[in-house]
Amino acid sequence: MTRAQLEHAIRAACEVSGDTELWVFGSQALLAQFPDAPESLRASVEVDVQPKNRPETVDAVDWSLGELSRFNQTHGFYVHGVAIESAKLPEGWEKRTVPVRDPISTRNHTGFCVEAHDLAASKLVAHWEKDREFVRLLLIEKMVDAPELARRIKALEVDEDVRTRLLRWLDITSEELEDSR
Repeated sequence: MTRAQLEHAIRAACEVSGDTELWVFGSQALLAQFPDAPESLRASVEVDVQPKNRPETVDAVDWSLGELSRFNQTHGFYVHGVAIESAKLPEGWEKRTVPVRDPISTRNHTGFCVEAHDLAASKLVAHWEKDREFVRLLLIEKMVDAPELARRIKALEVDEDVRTRLLRWLDITSEELEDSR
């Protein structure tokens, strides 16, 4: 996915939902902060969004722009309309979002994209292998800082054993990356 495709997704989802603002919280939210992110971090063809002021339209977004839709077939990527509550995000994430807005490409609609450290913490909670690899790449590329990521993990509303597991993963991974440098 590219930054231009993210902007297109924001415009399309806002038009379908009748909202002017979206939460963007999947891996491609990274493109707000890092428009030229390495291709390995832009591999997903999916943008996860929820209309910010009209969350009840999330299903309409998914139906119109989601996987296997005409939009997906035409553009080669899709917009997954999904409730923001499906992602575990650190406390205060809303204040740290990175807005994507442009008079032409988004038609002045705004996608509030989850900041990279918040995104990484959320991905670690999901704990899929692909999500751990995504966070590992963020650390390698120095797009997230391990001490800040640890602070965000500590701000997650999760069981203490989950938090401990995530912090242990971060420590081990950080050590491995240091040893390989």
